[in-house]
Amino acid sequence: MEHQPEQQPEVQEQPPARKAFRINPFIFVIVLFLTATVSAGVTMLALTTGEEKVVEVIQPVERQEFSKLYDVYDELKSSYYSEFDQEELVNGAINGMVDALGDPYSDYMNVDEASQFDESISSSFQGIGAEIQERNGVITVVSPIKNSPAERAGIMPNDQILSVDGEDIRGFSASEAVLLIRGEKGTDVTLTIKRGEAQPIEVTITRDDIPIETVYVEMMDNGVAHIAISSFSRNTYQELLTALEEMEAKGMTSLLLDVRQNPGGLLDVAIDIASLFVAEGEPILQIEQQGQAETIPALGGEKISIPTAVIIDEGSASASEIIAAALNESADIPLIGLTTFGKGTVQSVEDLEDGSNIKLTTAKWLTPDGNWIHEKGVEPDYIVEYPSFASVAPLDASTELSLGLQSEAVTSLEQFMSALGFESGEQDGRFDEALQQAVMQFQEQNDLEPTGVVSGETTTALMDAIRTKLTEEDPQLLKAAELLQTNP
Repeated sequence: MEHQPEQQPEVQEQPPARKAFRINPFIFVIVLFLTATVSAGVTMLALTTGEEKVVEVIQPVERQEFSKLYDVYDELKSSYYSEFDQEELVNGAINGMVDALGDPYSDYMNVDEASQFDESISSSFQGIGAEIQERNGVITVVSPIKNSPAERAGIMPNDQILSVDGEDIRGFSASEAVLLIRGEKGTDVTLTIKRGEAQPIEVTITRDDIPIETVYVEMMDNGVAHIAISSFSRNTYQELLTALEEMEAKGMTSLLLDVRQNPGGLLDVAIDIASLFVAEGEPILQIEQQGQAETIPALGGEKISIPTAVIIDEGSASASEIIAAALNESADIPLIGLTTFGKGTVQSVEDLEDGSNIKLTTAKWLTPDGNWIHEKGVEPDYIVEYPSFASVAPLDASTELSLGLQSEAVTSLEQFMSALGFESGEQDGRFDEALQQAVMQFQEQNDLEPTGVVSGETTTALMDAIRTKLTEEDPQLLKAAELLQTNP
């Protein structure tokens, strides 16, 4: 598979800032965290225009608005009963200023957090593969990445992470949470997850290399090509062109573009991909800064003219939303699935002299028709829900479920067994003999010792079976394929 399209500008690292900044109306480096925040072991994708930004930092000499800050620092230094770490104090003050904005997308990253960010940009890291965001003081999953440990563990959009390895992280920033969640391949991390109104559960995930392939393709019946894009990274555009060539060679007559669970990525890549479907010169999006909007048009070049539909869900964020809205409003391409995440603001990131950086919201983006989807999302033309078992809290392989136990986890087990077609008796959260027999039947069918106890290999096999069922009986995918067949 080819990589690195020549027309894709590289994300440029800026030198340490020294003196104030000026920004031309639209010509500036924007890092649009279309991922909605920061990543817990998955590529942190920057959305950038590829242009330069000149930065000056004005030294705060004799600035009266900082006098109180200096007074407090001097008082701490002279009167506090013990020694303190000056660097931590300064970091805390900066964090406090940024947090006071009340904007979950603006953030100060200390040296360690900034290093994690840089690794995420380069895709050279290991972790669990989940995009996270701080929402009202709680770390919340935006989306797990396709084929990642997080996805395999059953993590879903909107899951709340309450603690990491027993440490309560409520009140943490996304950057702070990332430092705890990420780690070396092969190591485990235990997350306490709350999903909806259910009781919190613990999920142990083994960290791994995060997949850097972003395009996944399969040929369905009747010439329908299904192309799923997991994120918009530097190589995605070329990967997509390669996938399209492969499908054309196999007789592709229509296309399903799937951006479900896709937390976003690079702006240039999103524009390139949208331009494949939108006529040259037609709007892809608008970027608005201080009341001034700049329209970004579709590029010329290669175009996809076959019937196309786009599949979206609540895990589709930012760059995914840009593409969905552009194809829908500027190319009349239908959207199938669920309303998207709703991330419509733009962030810029600047490195500071010590290696830390600051990310601030600097603009917002609008759809071609001028709609701001922030905290609202892009609505599908055809609403198709996931099956009920898709939102059931996952089972933890390290937890044993057996006869006589009554718990929320047993309720999940009952729902999973029912979805797989096993008669497990009344769904009341009690592990009774009917459920035990169902478990034993499942174990026998999967060449496992029929103990009637759910843990370890049985739990893993059960969660794999649920994922396979969801994939093979994907209601959104089937609806989209049907739509293309009936409305070519």
